[in-house]
Amino acid sequence: MEDIRKELLNERKNGYDTVSKEDAIAAESFCEGYKSFLDRGKTEREAADAAEAICAEAGFVPLVRGMKLTPGTKVYAVNRGRAFMCAVIGSESLENGANITAAHIDSPRIDLKPAPLYEDSEMAYFKTHYYGGIKKYQWVTIPLELHGVMFDKNGERIDVNVGSDENDPVFVINDLLPHLGREQAQKPLGTAFTGESLNVLAGGTPYADEGSDRYKLSVLSILNEMYGVTEKDFLVSELSFVPGGKARDVGFDRSFVGAYGQDDRVCAYGSLLALTEATEIPRRTSICILADKEEIGSEGVSSMKSAWFDTFMQDLCEAQGVSYRAFCENSVCLSADVGAAYDPNFAEAYEKRNSPFVNGGVVVVKYTGSGGKGAASDASAELMSRVRCVFDRDNVLWQTGELGKVDFGGGGTVAKYLANRNIDTVDIGVPVLSMHAPFEVTAKLDVYMMYRAAKSFYTL
Repeated sequence: MEDIRKELLNERKNGYDTVSKEDAIAAESFCEGYKSFLDRGKTEREAADAAEAICAEAGFVPLVRGMKLTPGTKVYAVNRGRAFMCAVIGSESLENGANITAAHIDSPRIDLKPAPLYEDSEMAYFKTHYYGGIKKYQWVTIPLELHGVMFDKNGERIDVNVGSDENDPVFVINDLLPHLGREQAQKPLGTAFTGESLNVLAGGTPYADEGSDRYKLSVLSILNEMYGVTEKDFLVSELSFVPGGKARDVGFDRSFVGAYGQDDRVCAYGSLLALTEATEIPRRTSICILADKEEIGSEGVSSMKSAWFDTFMQDLCEAQGVSYRAFCENSVCLSADVGAAYDPNFAEAYEKRNSPFVNGGVVVVKYTGSGGKGAASDASAELMSRVRCVFDRDNVLWQTGELGKVDFGGGGTVAKYLANRNIDTVDIGVPVLSMHAPFEVTAKLDVYMMYRAAKSFYTL
């Protein structure tokens, strides 16, 4: 009877009951580097810089159009400082396709408006415009850091980072005290805070003169001293508030990682490390994409919808004199984005039989979308079978799942934009608790299995 159960049933097991002790130790070690990556890359620009540094250290060189590409050549390209792509040329012709992973490195955040600085009631504030899908109340009364770039009147770039050093000040969005918040408490969560109320406290000391705007001027004088900028320079800036603090272990057993931006830098890091740490020339060319703007629909020049992907791939194909169309139709892609881990505190939102669990390994998602698979990329059974076989071959811990109950909402990834280019694509990622919150949680074993899954996939 037990043999029949084992043969016929697909019984869910916790990963720690199935993986080796060596894998458990490796997961702990792997996540130390992962936490450092999260701390280095709190915006897409910083994450792209970190990815470039990792690739350069591994011997990758910038792709130059027309350069000779032979098996083992390692190249990369940066798209306007906000997206990144790298490749290891395989022993087979690109006409036979490539194995591609596609993650994104942007995350929900609080952006500054073009004219952000103002004062009110003897305090200075920044006006903001949130980016991506957030629950606004989660961003109130938490420490915030200011990251981004500005340009002065001469067009010189100025990198801004205030709050990441322990000696830096931090910033905050204030909330109403509970003693006066009876009316506020009666409002639905979605309306208690509006976008226009997410104003960040910037200062409270008046500038030492008799004119107007003394509190605003005080903040500007500090910024001018730090970075040499003026108020007009905000008009051509790209500045964001992100949650303060470093990535931390969570739980007495330290089995979880807690940090901002794990959606989707957890998949980006695993996919990138699996490629850069490979020591052998792959049979098929291996490519890792770290795209921008996924959280707002993949629109814009640095997104997965842009022609930058095609340009990079066509440059590779032209270097070998092969058809880009043939390359696409023979390629396979893992759309590497996170999944919604089952949370028993909100069981009503999940269909338990078809939800990924923490410590269950990477989740392979046949389709995303909403309702009746709206706006989804629905992977074929043939592709699901190929992924299953290679993961089982390499003892990758994996599971399947959906994004909650069918009619509760939904979401998407970059998968359909690869699939629209005639590239076979399936979603895969790390299950996340508190997705899109300022402090997301992942299981270390799942983080490590994302790396193992990408490493296995590159050999497909």
